[in-house]
Amino acid sequence: MGLGQLLVVMLSLVAAGLVLYPFQQQREDVKVSGKPSYSGVGVVLISLLHLLSFATSFGSSLWVSFIGGIIMFKNLPRHQFGNLQAHMFPVYFKLVAACGAICVISVTILHPWSVATGFERLQVVVLGGSLGATLLNLFYFQPLTMKVMTQRHKVERQENIGSEVGMSRNSEAAKRNPELAKLNKRFGMIHGFSSLCNLFSFACLSFHSWYLASQMLP
Repeated sequence: MGLGQLLVVMLSLVAAGLVLYPFQQQREDVKVSGKPSYSGVGVVLISLLHLLSFATSFGSSLWVSFIGGIIMFKNLPRHQFGNLQAHMFPVYFKLVAACGAICVISVTILHPWSVATGFERLQVVVLGGSLGATLLNLFYFQPLTMKVMTQRHKVERQENIGSEVGMSRNSEAAKRNPELAKLNKRFGMIHGFSSLCNLFSFACLSFHSWYLASQMLP
């Protein structure tokens, strides 16, 4: 496990710990006033950290999922595109997971579960779902996808394809190469699950944006 993955795991564990076991001081504040007390500067700093982490995660997901990836696929040779994705996605998932963990931590600090409203509790669940889906991609689907992609690239090079843009030559070669057809099917299935996790994470972030917008109302 690399340093980046270790950092993501540590932040995720801290987030889970704060959800399950809020700060003792928070519990004492809740007993007295019904809500946790923080200094004005502390609230602003935690809120700012939350907003910046959310914006980074949401913006990165939007760009990679719906803009940058599509542009690269339509304009780069397929093997070059795949190799670029193999280097980009681990960093992308680490960034989104780290920001997601910070979002869960900050929401849990500002709105402890025991005194949070139903809508605030829902934000913890939603952000936790986004974090969980991203971690699943980081530690399972993304490495498996890259492994199958590497195997498929090897078979495609034997067929003298992969330097073209798009999938047309791959489809033709798969009709006469059972091994390539099998790898295509396996890659499509794994990549599909990975994409679903990524879309679920983005949907959760989108839902949380509604909550943030509601806090800006006068």
